[in-house]
Amino acid sequence: MSAARQGPLLLGVRHHGPGSARAVRAALDEARPAAVLIEGPPEGDALLELAADPGMRPPVALLAHAADDPGRAAFWPLADFSPEWVAIRWAQEAGVPVRFMDLPAAHSLAAAGEPDTGHAEPDAVRLDPLAVLAETAGYDDPERWWEDVVEHRGTGGAGEEALGAFEALGEAMGALRETYGDGGHHRDLVREAYMRQRMRAARREFGDGYAVVCGAWHVPALRAKTTVAADKALLTGLAKVKVETTWVPWTHRRLARAGGYGAGITSPGWYAHLFSARDRPVERWLTKVAGLLREEDRQVSSAHVIEAVRLAETLAAMRGRPLPGLTETLESVRAVMCDGSDIPLALIEDRLVVGDVLGEVPDGAPVVPLQRDLTRQQRSLRLKAEAQERELELDLRKDTDAAKSLLLHRLRLLGIGWGAPTASRSGTGTFRETWRLRWEPELSVRVAEAGIWGTTVLAAATAKAEADAAAAEELGEVTALAERCLLAGLSEALPAVLRALGDRAALDTDVARLAKALPALARSLRYGDVRGTDATALGTVAAGLAERICVALPPACAAGLDADAAAELRGHVDGVHGAVGLLADADDGLRERWSAVLRTLADRDTVPGVIRGRAARLLLDDGRLEAGETARLMGLALSPAASPADAAGWIEGFAGGSSGGGTLLVHDDRLLGLIDTWLVGVPERAFTDVLPLLRRTFGAYEPGVKRTLGELVRRGPAASAEAARATGSAPEGFAPDLDPERADAVTELVRMLLASPDGVAAA
Repeated sequence: MSAARQGPLLLGVRHHGPGSARAVRAALDEARPAAVLIEGPPEGDALLELAADPGMRPPVALLAHAADDPGRAAFWPLADFSPEWVAIRWAQEAGVPVRFMDLPAAHSLAAAGEPDTGHAEPDAVRLDPLAVLAETAGYDDPERWWEDVVEHRGTGGAGEEALGAFEALGEAMGALRETYGDGGHHRDLVREAYMRQRMRAARREFGDGYAVVCGAWHVPALRAKTTVAADKALLTGLAKVKVETTWVPWTHRRLARAGGYGAGITSPGWYAHLFSARDRPVERWLTKVAGLLREEDRQVSSAHVIEAVRLAETLAAMRGRPLPGLTETLESVRAVMCDGSDIPLALIEDRLVVGDVLGEVPDGAPVVPLQRDLTRQQRSLRLKAEAQERELELDLRKDTDAAKSLLLHRLRLLGIGWGAPTASRSGTGTFRETWRLRWEPELSVRVAEAGIWGTTVLAAATAKAEADAAAAEELGEVTALAERCLLAGLSEALPAVLRALGDRAALDTDVARLAKALPALARSLRYGDVRGTDATALGTVAAGLAERICVALPPACAAGLDADAAAELRGHVDGVHGAVGLLADADDGLRERWSAVLRTLADRDTVPGVIRGRAARLLLDDGRLEAGETARLMGLALSPAASPADAAGWIEGFAGGSSGGGTLLVHDDRLLGLIDTWLVGVPERAFTDVLPLLRRTFGAYEPGVKRTLGELVRRGPAASAEAARATGSAPEGFAPDLDPERADAVTELVRMLLASPDGVAAA
């Protein structure tokens, strides 16, 4: 280190800044310190040697979590372009000691009520030093100011220039600290006290010949003359927890997030490019952009790249910038390569400006046993963890695909949401599954949390399922858990789950909860069949539940339900109907008993219209209700004696858009005519009340169905009758032509009905 320099070398940086990273390397090459201290938790010192492992590929993060509460965790993310990572690698290559110097995670995790990034504090109002410096320099954008004064500086190997830049930045931060104090970063005072203690220890070991790499904001506080006693006073009485640390993979996308575990930089992909492109960064960047657009079948030539470079340089010159920044390059791309459209530009921002780079950690990094088992299975099944979202199609008839399904379902049960089930595009069979996979860095914490349940994925998922069954308070929770156990192949957990299921089913008297639970059990039996799981005991519970529903449902539907409760029960009727269809193969009489329940619901005028209509429709679809009887039930429901709201509910239940009711009305003139006649006869005041319900019913129909119904209604019933006579056909129960004798038979009755009170026929 230069003899003229007094005290240690303090390199104040911006976390994850490529310009800072290049300047740090240049300064360290120039000063050649005997040791390097880096902002980060000292618990990570033992893991620093892994940074030199060939299997370590940033972005990665140092993870620290409380040993007895893995959910309380903090990450210190590092990318290739992070100054701290550059300093670590420089020290290792130079063969000098490198250590972390920030407040131990044992203290910060004990004080934190929620996870923290390690670089940001949760105070509500805090000074942004870069924003103040940018405003002072006449910039309205701190990012643009930082790019101009740091990221676009050509420090290269100019060590003296880099040292001068750090001195200038330290002086600027010193002026800010004099003016604003801690700037609202109150916890920084404690952190800085601990950093000074670590610096004193380094001075005793290395003299002043060491370097410190930390956030620029801390430099003035580390230069300040304070007493040992004052620093000890700030650190006295700090809470402490036992901490475990490891390295975990990180992603560029996570670096771009300011909240949660993100690092708060908006363009990690762009920063990575600036760091790796030693010369002509704009030209190389726009070449990448052109390559991406060509992959998306857009016509982009070399001429486009050349013109975009010229435009970006012109914009930078007009704005007084030393080099085109991200703003200028994106504006030139939009104008030259995207024809002014923001749609392809959004793709560029997602894929290149941010990116889906996922780091790698060597096998030697310490992990919980559960993570080791998960890693082993990932490799065995060739399920690579990737930052970019992708779809995985599985055929459960294949052993490998079935094993992948079991692993993903077990992880979901443990709260490790690596994969999310989604609708399959290649088929609807029960032997198919489609998953949407994306590995997020937080899942490393979820794995650590789940480690309390077992050392393998199977053992942990089994223990978690048994515990969830014991803790479940509602029947629906247990039935859903039983389904998840069968999907995950947790045969050892099923006995405990079934015991809990039987206990809660026996005590629960709420028919809505019983009806809500049955479909999950029926699906579980089907999944058990597909996966070869013995679900006999589950079938017994499901059958008993179905019997109780058949007994309790009719009284529950006639108990003066309001509109919301009736709509909820209508949904349960649908669910039970589907479940009965799955269970009927094992119980021949169940379908008949359920049909009798539906008939009871359809006939009782005390049952809300939406449920009566739905019951009639289900019976019709099953072939258990004749067309004439259906028309009779509809006629009763839509008669003047029925309230308009109840009649509208019946129509919704019978002909709701999601049930194919529109197609039914297209092919049955009589039912359509009944609805049309009722609709035009609804009183004006009542029509306003039922209109939203009718819109919900008919608005869900397919556009083609709505057009056909509109045409039929426009033509009217006379056109339908004429068409029937022309074809010699008529709806069931009606003749093609009028029968004069039958018509004359009611003449006298009509005359009596129309007679005046004195017995003389009205005019």
